Parts: sequence; C-alpha cells; structure tokens
Amino acid sequence: MIYKNKGQLKKGYASILEVDGDEVRVLDEGKFSGGLIDDLIYTVVFSPDPGTKEAAGFLIRRGAAAMGIVSSSVQTLYEAMGSGEVGGFTVPAINIRGITYDVAQAVFRAAMKGKVGPVLFEIARSEVDYTVQRPFEYTCAITAAAVKAGWRGPVFLQGDHFQINAKKFTADAEKETQTVKNLIWEAIEAGFYNIDIDTSTLVDLSKPTVKEQQQTNYTLAAELTTMIRDLEPEGITISVGGEIGEVGGKNSTVEELQAFMDGYLEELKKRGDAFKGISKISVQTGTTHGGVPLADGSVANVKIDFDVLEKLSATSRTRYGLSGAVQHGASTLPDEAFDRFPATGTAEIHLATGFQNMIYDSKGFPADLRTKIYDHLKTNMKSEWKEKDTEEQFIYKTRKKGFGPFKLELWHLPADVRGGICAELERQFAFLFDKLKVNGTREVMDKYIQPVDVLLPLPAALK
Repeated sequence: MIYKNKGQLKKGYASILEVDGDEVRVLDEGKFSGGLIDDLIYTVVFSPDPGTKEAAGFLIRRGAAAMGIVSSSVQTLYEAMGSGEVGGFTVPAINIRGITYDVAQAVFRAAMKGKVGPVLFEIARSEVDYTVQRPFEYTCAITAAAVKAGWRGPVFLQGDHFQINAKKFTADAEKETQTVKNLIWEAIEAGFYNIDIDTSTLVDLSKPTVKEQQQTNYTLAAELTTMIRDLEPEGITISVGGEIGEVGGKNSTVEELQAFMDGYLEELKKRGDAFKGISKISVQTGTTHGGVPLADGSVANVKIDFDVLEKLSATSRTRYGLSGAVQHGASTLPDEAFDRFPATGTAEIHLATGFQNMIYDSKGFPADLRTKIYDHLKTNMKSEWKEKDTEEQFIYKTRKKGFGPFKLELWHLPADVRGGICAELERQFAFLFDKLKVNGTREVMDKYIQPVDVLLPLPAALK
C-alpha cells in the first residue's frame, strides 16, 4: 500500500508503532517488519504527498533505530586497518541502481549467512540523478531492507564519487563546487556517514611536476573535508575518501599518492589542527567503470596491475595511516580476480555494474519490459549513441539510465519475479563476500564500530 496522506499513514501504523516526541517505539516487531515496512518504503518512493513521504521515512529510520539498526561511520574500523590491528579482508561497497529495497535485502541475507561485518551501500552523484534516488530515499530503502531482512547493528551508507565535473568547474568553479557541497550536505542530513570526495577529475597531467598536477585535486579535497567535519553530527567522525587518479585514466603511482597526501595534509593543517583527514584513497589500476563493451555487447577482459595496487595500499598505510587503497570499477571482473584484493591489502572495492547486468540479463526479467526500456533508450538517449558503437554496445552503456524512468514498473514487478532475480543476486553477493574474505568479520565490526544514534526532528505530518 502507498499512503497518500498523513491520515492514511497514521491509521496504517496505529498499534504497530508509537510516536512519542522525536522517538518511535516499535510495539509489534512482527507487523512492523512483516508488512508495515513494505508500505512505508513504497510510500517514501511513490507517495504523491511530500509531507507523507517525509513522515514515512522518519518512521522507517526511527523505527529501525529502536530495533538497533543505526546508520554509522566505518571510520574507527578503517583506523584499525591503518594501524595494522586488523586486516586480511577487503570491504565491499555496493551501488544499487534499481529495485533497491529488494536488492538490499539480498545483500543483508547473504551478509547474515556469512556473518559478514562491514558492507557499504553507496550511490554516486551521477547515479542519484539517472536512477532518481535522492539520498533520503536511498537511506530509507536500505534501512527498510535491513528491517525486513532481520539485520541488526550498524548500516553503512556512502556517497560514492561525489565528483567535481571538470568541464563545469572550468566554466564556473564556484558554482560547480557549491553543487557538490550541496549534495554532501543533503547526504549527511540523510544519514550518509561515509563520503568519497572525487576531485581527481581536476588532476592536470600537463603540469611539469607531480605536485603541481595534483594541486587543485588535494586543495579542493581538503576544502570539502573541512566542510564535512563542520557538518558531521556530534559523536560521529565521517569516513572520508580521497582520489588520486580518475578511473579509466592512466594507472596511479606511489609518487602521485605521496604528492596528493603531503599536499592534502598541508592544506588541511592550514584550516585547523583538529581536522581529521581521509581514511582511504581511491586509485586507478587499469579498470573502467562498467567495463568496456565489445561489439556483441559482452565485456572485454581487463588486466589489473595488482603490483601497483599492493604498493599503493602499503604506502598509504605505513606512511599515512590510511586503511589502504580503494579499487573502483571491479564488478565486471572475472570471478577468479576477486580473492586477489585481500591478498594485496586493498581496503575497499566498489561494485555496481555487474549487479545491474544480472538484473537485466536474468531469465526471470520480463522480456516485454526489457524491450520497452531498450526502446526508450534508443529514442531518448540517441545523442549518446556514438557512430562507432553497435546497438549492443549502445544498450550496454546506457541501460543504467533505464532504472529511473521505469522505477515504478520495476518496483512493482510480481513478487516471485523480484524474488527470483534477487535470489540470483544473493548467490553472487555470497560468492563475493567469500572471495573478499569478509565472511566471519561480524565480530571485528562489532568490536571497532560503536553506533551513535542521531535523533531526527519530528516531521510536521506527525505532529
């Protein structure tokens, strides 16, 4: 059910939830997780009334908090990785572009079966737009999925590639920077306590020295870090990530890492001794976001330079106390590659397109809806169809942009269809958790992460 107004909403949660000031008490956990949570998240996503959407989101987040499900920062765990107290695993960061509520449940189910601790749920600046998922909605969907799946404990929400667009920055640096600052503010308000700053788009390889090449990157990264520190809730240190090389570009080097970090720390110190820096560093080792589609729509094999990845991770830890390097663009790699990331000390790995591909290519995905989406892309995304690309290559590159326009149809697929697709995804999540060696890390997470419950103001519709 989708509640269209506050009257319907209040009637729906009566005797299941109790609102007392800014607090929510769960009177009936079975009914909350069994049925009400479905109605609340569908209301957040599809209700025509903004006030009712806000109220439903409040009930999800505060009801979940009452059950011990709390949005958290991974900072203290990453500090332990940086000091060498813990290690041997690579934290998966998963971007969910479509059917988010159902897919997130599959992640939580796989995590619970494997006794997995840290898993990051993230969404990039670009994905926010083309999947039509603002941070508030994404937070609510992930949190509702945790309630539904039976997860208890910290939930890690991450802003992925909160990226400066180089072309827009050249045209109007202040305006483009403010756009990213506004997104950071919106994300923190929504409970994103892990944020990856991406100013690597501003690296200028034409400059004569590596420090000069990285200067705009590290200066702006420090400025945005300072803003994050000013906005973070009391008791929480947001985990911030930096980036030294744009994914899809040339491979990163230790010299670039040192130039960025030394310059970044200098800039940060100018702004105040109390400002804590980044906890990880994203690098380029040979991958491309989404992979490189061949003429038939399949994905080309990618060769990652694991030696570079290992050196960058080791340098970031021993010299700067970071958790390690972060690998982007990895979900379309061959299965045998994934166990090499923990072996090389990679701190975090970002996974997105592979899961999107599994949804679209699933035998259970309705053929008529797939055709409808692809026809929409061929009509409305025609400007992105490069002359050299086959139709298969064009579809592969653009089908990520079908999740937003067809969100209603995707979320309302029959339950057995969504269940079948998510069962396939759950098996893949479980496989990756095993390869990344995060199975059995729940105790490690619980030792180092102490969730801080951040109160939310009571929405007007519930007063």
